[in-house]
Amino acid sequence: MTPPQWIFKAARAIEKSAAYAQAKGYGSGTVRHVVALVASQLDAPPQLAVDIGGHAGSYTRELKARFPDLPIHIFEPSSTNLARLRSRYGKDSTITINACAVSDQIGEATLYSEKPGSGLASLNRRNLDHYAITFDVEERVHTVRFGDYWERVLDRQQIDLVKMDIEGHELNALHAFGESLQATKVLQFEFGGTNIDSRTYFQDFYYLFKNAGFDLHRITPIGLQRIDHYREADEFFFTINYLAVNRRFAKRR
Repeated sequence: MTPPQWIFKAARAIEKSAAYAQAKGYGSGTVRHVVALVASQLDAPPQLAVDIGGHAGSYTRELKARFPDLPIHIFEPSSTNLARLRSRYGKDSTITINACAVSDQIGEATLYSEKPGSGLASLNRRNLDHYAITFDVEERVHTVRFGDYWERVLDRQQIDLVKMDIEGHELNALHAFGESLQATKVLQFEFGGTNIDSRTYFQDFYYLFKNAGFDLHRITPIGLQRIDHYREADEFFFTINYLAVNRRFAKRR
């Protein structure tokens, strides 16, 4: 017996709505909302921020709207987006633009995308045939390890916030943070469909941050949802943004 197909369509609609209510698939929502939630976890106005995967600079723009004098170090490998960033921030002495990708290796890698300057660009060649999207644009880019940059350029300073949106390569980059992770107050990272292509799981992030002394929160439309325990149901591959809060610097309530 084949049941009416509308039953499955209705079930999928309910499932999608229930997931969205937990911010699964909420993505970055509005940048202003996300930055406000990140800032709410700081115990003082930030003195240093890092934007890994700066794209065209919308996140940095929102940080600057809230904290005009905040020094920000941006990492962006795409030549198209670098031109946009330099046009927008090239004369701002508080912003440092780094023309490279953050990874776990020093050297060169291929940045794959479906078009120049794409927000989907990744160091992993994604398979999006099911969306009729082909990653056939390639660009050779430089790669750095953030832990090295923190020691060499930032002189091992305390970092108030790090934002990571590097399309599935976040875990690779985090593995090379070294001691800079302990010097970071809050770190925002993205998780979603890109992690299918990089073969990384939320479980990897959960235990990495738990072992490093961070509390994890899911960024939702109505605020932060604390993740107290790992569950297999957290392996949800629609875009979600998480906030990791270092318990050493946690804001006192």
